[in-house]
Amino acid sequence: MSLQASSQSIGMQKCTDEETFYMHCRAAYLTVFRSSLASISSKHQLCRVLQQAGRNPSQATLNKHWTPSTTKLNFDDFCEIVKNERPTEVHELMRAFRKMDINGDGYISHNELHIVLTSVSTASLKLLESTAEQCQIAALERLEADAKLKRQNFGNELDSPPKSLASTAVTVPQPPHKTEPDITLKKGTTDLCFFLEEDGGITSLQYRLTVPQTATVYLTIRPLNLSQRLEKPSSWMSVDTAVFVVSGKDTKEDSTLVCFTESRDKEKCCWKGELSAGTYCLLPFTTSCRLRKRTRKSVSKPVTLVNRTDTGELDLTRDFRGALSDIFEVIDLDGNGLLSLEEYNFFELRTSGENCDEEAWAVCKENFDTRKNQLSRQGFMELNLMEASERGGDPTDLWVTLEAMGYNRNLEMVEACPFLIDVYCEEGQCTLQPVSLESGHRILNTALQRSITARSEVKTLRGQENVLVYTYRGEHRISTVIANKTNQKVTVHVNNEQSKNCSSSRGMSVFAVEVPARTKMVCQHVLPINEHQEWTYSCVESIIPCQ
Repeated sequence: MSLQASSQSIGMQKCTDEETFYMHCRAAYLTVFRSSLASISSKHQLCRVLQQAGRNPSQATLNKHWTPSTTKLNFDDFCEIVKNERPTEVHELMRAFRKMDINGDGYISHNELHIVLTSVSTASLKLLESTAEQCQIAALERLEADAKLKRQNFGNELDSPPKSLASTAVTVPQPPHKTEPDITLKKGTTDLCFFLEEDGGITSLQYRLTVPQTATVYLTIRPLNLSQRLEKPSSWMSVDTAVFVVSGKDTKEDSTLVCFTESRDKEKCCWKGELSAGTYCLLPFTTSCRLRKRTRKSVSKPVTLVNRTDTGELDLTRDFRGALSDIFEVIDLDGNGLLSLEEYNFFELRTSGENCDEEAWAVCKENFDTRKNQLSRQGFMELNLMEASERGGDPTDLWVTLEAMGYNRNLEMVEACPFLIDVYCEEGQCTLQPVSLESGHRILNTALQRSITARSEVKTLRGQENVLVYTYRGEHRISTVIANKTNQKVTVHVNNEQSKNCSSSRGMSVFAVEVPARTKMVCQHVLPINEHQEWTYSCVESIIPCQ
């Protein structure tokens, strides 16, 4: 959606009561859950998180908010409940203590309490009185610690949003010692997505890594699980991912392949090694074996995106809010829970091909919930609700947005794969910057070819010694390149029918590849269909004679 401009810019605003309330709610939520994206899935969890927010919910209160038909509550639902439930008062705790202290001696005996507590004196009453406050303080300290870590990791001051996408730097902290760290804990992290285009190509954001001094670097990439159910991870978690690191200028001739993530650790693809001081380009990659265009199933009744409340006002459905929350997570590149103009513009460019300028952004901040001059998750919801309201509830444009982000009409993300890149630098501080959104980047194609030809077995095709096939056999991937050294194009017939438990990036077992004169071309990538079963690669290539 495009925002129309307003000439006046909005400066930094002081923290309002509403923002303070939201901060306390989020702090309480993160004490129980790892992320504000997680849903409350039981009445017991609702009780725990309300207690962290300084409430003392009775069974009646819990039953009011968790009815027999309730399956889950999200963070927005939680904030609304906290807003409507008053915090625990000191006199209530005093009254409860006196009821248990039957003889009034300032103690609760074993018989009075009927549990393990045997010697709770009146001094302990102060502890009971301050429990809710201490929970809030602890939660806020944890939230602030997380914020400090993000400022370290991303090089951003919370009240100084980045001025351009290219300057949204991920700063990798220096470890306290030289031993090999757990790279899932000490890292600079950024996330985005592979997107399938209509022509079957794959688009992803690319990054610039700056290493100020020679250092040992740990690099991983993995699919990002957005599911809140441990027993049912996101459908794209089996998609293969890799990162190629190249140095030099942004031209085919000048770029040099430095390394790529070749080792595997479960769903992570990893690399560890020494990088010299300099600037590198990080190119995310997937083979298309598991992320590819598939026949779209007809949907008789698409998921409802908007409905009307009892008062007749339009509102976003729970399912649509869930999808928007996942989209927010994907485009929040620095992971601070807010969208800067540059991050929002990635969403705009992806979904509409347009940019939101500074004046339009000022209008956005005037009308929707913002914090620290950036759009909050709630503000992102409000912006989409406005789009629906402007069209009287017609979801047509909303579906255009969702489909551009990889969703089908069942609100399933089937043509995209969110991923995480983690970088850890053992010496000094590296910075990781998103730089462009590319499809079929020529540098990636060159790096991919070089990674295959440098570590592969080579054979010539029968009857044509100047046509070579390079086969790279990695631990979890097989890739081939065809090099045509002749002065005329050749057509190569490729037959994988004898392979077992294999999936080709071409989407078929038998196909033909036309290779121009004096060029190299990636022929195919092959992955096991089922990684837990044995797989056998058997391919026969042959020249198709010219007619």
